[in-house]
Amino acid sequence: MTAAGATATAAVASLIDRVEPVEAGAPTVACAFPGDVPALALGDGAVWLDGARLAAHPDGAILCAASDGKRLVTGGDDGRVVEVAPGGAMREIAREAGWVDALALGPDGALAIARAKRVRAIDRAGAAKDWEAPSSVRGLAYFPKGHRLVVAHYGGASLWFPNVAGPPKTLAWKGAHIDATVSPDGRFLVTSMQENALHGWRVADGRDMRMTGYPAKSRSLAWSHDGRWLATSGAEACVVWPFADKDGPMGKPPRELGVRPSRVTACAFHPKAPVLAIGYADGFVLLVRFVDGSELAVRRETGGAVGAMAWDAAGTRLLFGDSGGRAGLLRLP
Repeated sequence: MTAAGATATAAVASLIDRVEPVEAGAPTVACAFPGDVPALALGDGAVWLDGARLAAHPDGAILCAASDGKRLVTGGDDGRVVEVAPGGAMREIAREAGWVDALALGPDGALAIARAKRVRAIDRAGAAKDWEAPSSVRGLAYFPKGHRLVVAHYGGASLWFPNVAGPPKTLAWKGAHIDATVSPDGRFLVTSMQENALHGWRVADGRDMRMTGYPAKSRSLAWSHDGRWLATSGAEACVVWPFADKDGPMGKPPRELGVRPSRVTACAFHPKAPVLAIGYADGFVLLVRFVDGSELAVRRETGGAVGAMAWDAAGTRLLFGDSGGRAGLLRLP
């Protein structure tokens, strides 16, 4: 990867004293703010909700989670899909015959669940539609309007309209596709791959876009609020690809922000400002101002890789958690 705008390793200032430590007690799978309440989905089956610990999956582990800002939905190796409300109420909304491999929530309250090859789309009224993918499903993502669902699997990604008759459209690319994300304007689809690379498509015509050069798998993907940039993990810097024009990143170098001697494992763009939160394999957390690359340390090394990060809707709080059971809540002025 060709770097542009790389920053210095040492942070010039610190926000560490503004972080409230959270003893999560288990590895963090996902962070969210359902109903503006900080929440952690944890690997031991529990959900930490603003200081309370809820047994969402008492007989299993949480494997995946999603939030639409109103609720947190978790999927476990017990086959259960559980909805957690901001007030702490929990209810089982689906049960699968095996592990829940992926979840996605649409903007209109729709829910998609993947188990092995099967994908189930449930609309806000509770009506369900099923589709079987050509191979095991690893990632799901709704388009911004919520009518179309991306299903990532071996050999590419399929675009499915659950409420329209006919087979999904498949965008083919050889290899195992893991995570999926769609740009805020719906123009681009990007998947992470088993081969330490990203692959993208321009949705209008299916044009392929290859993003390679990662030393490790890129499992954290985050769009800027204006959709012009895609931040990614998997290197010793946060690699940020440009998507402002019709060709996306093709023929353009990415920026590399937050360069440190530790691999980036999580990233999250601020919802309103050009600021990027970056988490590392050694537990370090950093804020980088996108315009000039200036840095603010949020947390020093803990030894546990940062597994997930999320901003609240106002952009005044950042929640993060690591593989060692430690988490933190940054409160900005």
